[in-house]
Amino acid sequence: MKELQKIEKMAVSVTRWVGSGSSLVIHTLLFIGSFLAVYTHVVDFDRMLLILTTVVSLEAIYLAVFIQMTLNLQGASIAEVSEDVEEIQEDVGEIQENVEELQGDVEDISVEEFIEETEEQQQQKVLTSIRDDLQRLIGDVDRLKNPRV
Repeated sequence: MKELQKIEKMAVSVTRWVGSGSSLVIHTLLFIGSFLAVYTHVVDFDRMLLILTTVVSLEAIYLAVFIQMTLNLQGASIAEVSEDVEEIQEDVGEIQENVEELQGDVEDISVEEFIEETEEQQQQKVLTSIRDDLQRLIGDVDRLKNPRV
């Protein structure tokens, strides 16, 4: 498993390097050098084409494999991220349900407090009315006890 990880890391590194400007410059210099070798008669044209074609073909084959490995790794990463997103969406759904429940509880508490306040106000009115009636009765009793002639 560890060996596979090293190969995968190498595949990512190779594909990154091939997609860089330095890779373009090096490949261009190698192609120019190949044709200069023919021009300066260091290598025969047919031999240079054979070697260059073989090297370029092998490079293309390995590069295709490395690119596919990189795509597979990215696909696996995307799958993991997708799973994480689904879990987060589920968590958000649960949080929304909890918030709705809390909102309902707050509304219930508010209604209960309103009802309690209303009941207290009604009780206060009744007590005030009773007190006023008692004061009138006490006044009437006092007047009856001490009639002024």
